[in-house]
Amino acid sequence: MQVIEKIKDVSNFIKELKTQKKTVGFVPTMGFLHEGHLSLMRYAKKVTDVVVVSIFVNPTQFGPKEDFNAYPRDMEGDKGKCLEAGVDILFIPPAAEIYPDGYLTYVNVENITDVMCGASRPGHFKGVATIVAKLFNIVKPDKAFFGQKDYQQAVVIKRMAADLNMDVDIEALPTIREPEGLAISSRNSYLSGAERAAAACLYMSLKLAEDRISKGERNCAKIIEAMQHIIQSEKLAKIDYIAIADTETLEEIKTIDRKVVIALAVWIGKTRLIDNIVI
Repeated sequence: MQVIEKIKDVSNFIKELKTQKKTVGFVPTMGFLHEGHLSLMRYAKKVTDVVVVSIFVNPTQFGPKEDFNAYPRDMEGDKGKCLEAGVDILFIPPAAEIYPDGYLTYVNVENITDVMCGASRPGHFKGVATIVAKLFNIVKPDKAFFGQKDYQQAVVIKRMAADLNMDVDIEALPTIREPEGLAISSRNSYLSGAERAAAACLYMSLKLAEDRISKGERNCAKIIEAMQHIIQSEKLAKIDYIAIADTETLEEIKTIDRKVVIALAVWIGKTRLIDNIVI
């Protein structure tokens, strides 16, 4: 596995691989890798010739009161996991390499970033779109892989790539869950034992919604009300939002008459967790 820090070095290395007609798969991450990330890497290994992983905790997607400094990091552990997953190139640029002095340019995807997590975290998706656009330009992948847990993020990146004519195929792969159903996330490391038990209410509420819909319920307000009841019965939980929306436009709907994403964000203590299902 090649470990590279400089943009020029990784670009030149990949350019050489492209002359050999190698297909490049890309998994961008913020590190503190878990089974969700590793599942993306293993899948990329199956469908492309060369797997590139980036680790960069992106400061521009964190708000002023968010957890940038506290965000979990484990570079040595991450290197070992990447090696075991068969990663060919690990790109770990320092912040000054990505955002040098005088940096002025950002990517803003409109409308679909104003709802759900975008409403709760102003500017978050501008930071996400900017870093992913930069990484796509640096790595020039044929395919890029993201997790469905961050559903809105995947929709935003697909829209950005389509609108800006980026020559990359983007796949969102299924959420990896812990045995009790909790979506695996780097931020789960913040949870105490009691909070981890409480966090099960997210997936329980999503499964309740799925059950109600399978039995014929189409009224979104009634479904959300039932989900709220489950979450609010957990004293450590505080709802940020619950949304039932069109899978592509992310526009909230009142009646289920199409494929939908049911997404939510819930505070468990001081930790904000997200999850979703597509029905």
